[in-house]
Amino acid sequence: MKKNSQAALIILAVFTLALLLRLAGLTARPIWYDEAFSILISEQGPAAILSGTVSADADSSAAEEHPPAYYFLLWGWVQLFGSSLSSVRLLSIVLSLAIVVFIYLIASHLFGRQTALVAAFLSAILPFQIHYGVEIRMYVLLSFWLSLATLAFLKRQWVLFSLAAALAQYTHNLAAFYLIPLTLTPIFQKDWKTLRALTLAGFAALALYSPWLIQLPAQISKVTSHFWIEKPGIEKLFTLFLMYLPHLPLPNSLLMLGLLIATLVIALAVFQTYRARNSSGLWLAYLSFAPPFLLWLVSQFFPMYVERALLPSHAIFCIWLAWALTQTKLPRPIQVFAFALILASAGMGIYQHITYKDFPYVSPVLTQNIQNRLEAGDVVIHSSKLSYLPAFYFDPSLPQYFIADPPQSSVDTLSPATQKILHLHPLAEIEDGAAHALRVWFIIYQQSLNEYAEAGQLHPHLKYLDQNFNLLSTEDLGDLRLYLYQK
Repeated sequence: MKKNSQAALIILAVFTLALLLRLAGLTARPIWYDEAFSILISEQGPAAILSGTVSADADSSAAEEHPPAYYFLLWGWVQLFGSSLSSVRLLSIVLSLAIVVFIYLIASHLFGRQTALVAAFLSAILPFQIHYGVEIRMYVLLSFWLSLATLAFLKRQWVLFSLAAALAQYTHNLAAFYLIPLTLTPIFQKDWKTLRALTLAGFAALALYSPWLIQLPAQISKVTSHFWIEKPGIEKLFTLFLMYLPHLPLPNSLLMLGLLIATLVIALAVFQTYRARNSSGLWLAYLSFAPPFLLWLVSQFFPMYVERALLPSHAIFCIWLAWALTQTKLPRPIQVFAFALILASAGMGIYQHITYKDFPYVSPVLTQNIQNRLEAGDVVIHSSKLSYLPAFYFDPSLPQYFIADPPQSSVDTLSPATQKILHLHPLAEIEDGAAHALRVWFIIYQQSLNEYAEAGQLHPHLKYLDQNFNLLSTEDLGDLRLYLYQK
C-alpha cells in the first residue's frame, strides 16, 4: 500500500511538472503567422474551414495544405472557451498532457512502472514536447492520435487503431510517415497473425479516410510546388538530434554544446540498445528514427520535410531513452551523468522557449504601441503577411494592411480562396496603401532588411517611404522593426 501511495505521488509530481512547464509563458509568449492563421480560420466556422481546405486554386493546388480535423476541434473549443490566447493554447496543453499519459501507458505495457515514470518525466521536460504542446497548431493533435494508435497496436485493439489512424490522417497528411513504419512492424517480427489483423484494421482506416483521399493530390501539390519547404540536406540528421533533446532555435553560443550533449546521449542509447539486443528496445529505436528518415528520403524528390511533424516519433524517443537508461544494466555513474546531460539540454531549450521573441514571432506589444499613438489619417502597413496575421488577431480594429507576396513564389502560400474566407485584402504595392495616408506605420522583420543589406541594397518598401515621407521614429520589438513616417 505504501509503495502504491509513493508511486501515485511520483506520477502526480511528474504530471504537475509537465503542466507547469507548459503553462510557463502562457500569455506572455508571442505567436507567429501559423498560430494566428489557426485561430482566424477556426473562428470562421465548419463550413468556411471545409471550403478553405477543399477549394482549389487555378493551378489545381489546394487552398489550404492541411486537412481540417484540427481546425474543427479548435472551432469547437473556441465556442466553449473563447479565442483568447490563453484559451486556445490550453487546448494544445490538454492534448500534450494526454500524450504524456499515453507515453506512460505504452512504457508501462512494455517495461513496467519504473521505466514508464522515467519516460513520462522525459516527455514532461524535453523542450520539443513542451514547445509544440503549447503551439496553436495541429502537430500536438497529430501526436495525440498516433500515440493512441501505437498504444492500440500494442494492446491489439484494432477498432481503436483504425479510428486513431484515420483521425491522424485527417489531422495531418504526414501521419502516413509514422503509420507506414508502425504497420510494417509485424513483417519485421514475422508475426503473421498480427499482420492479418493489422491489414484488416489498415483497410478500415483507409475506408474511413477515403472521403479525403481525393483532396490529397491537391494538398501535396501545394506543399511541393508552391511552398517554402526545400529539399533537406544531410545536415537535417544533425538538427534532428538537436530537435530531440535541447530543441531549436538555440543561441549560437550554445549550438555546439547542445549538439555535443545530444550526440553523447543518443550515442549512449544506441550503444546500450546494441548491447541489450532487446526486441522492444530495438522497436522503439526504429519508431524514433525510421519515420524521420523515411520523410527525409521522400523529401529528396517531393520536399515536405517538416520537423514539427516528427513529434509522434519524439514521443517514442522519450520511451526508448527511458528504457536505454533504466533497463540495460547501465552503470550507476554513467546513468547519473546521462540524466545530468539530459537535464542540462532541457534547461537550455526551456529557457529559449520561454524567452525567445525573434523571427517569426509577433508580440501584442506591437499593436498596443500603435494603438496608443494612432491618429486620424494613419495607416498601418506590414511588409509581409507573417507579421500582419498575428497583429490582426491581436487588434482587428487597426487600419492595417499587408503587401502581397510575389505571385507563384515560394512564400506565396496564402491562397486567394483562403484570403476570401478570412476577409483579407492585400496590397499589390506599398503605394496602394500609403499614397493617401498622412502617417504610415510600417512593420518589417529585421531578417528581411538584412537580406537586402547583404546584397548592398535598401529594401524597396523603405526606399519608397524614404522618398515620399519623413521618418519620425523607429522601434525594435524582437526581430520586428516598427517605423513611423509622416507625409
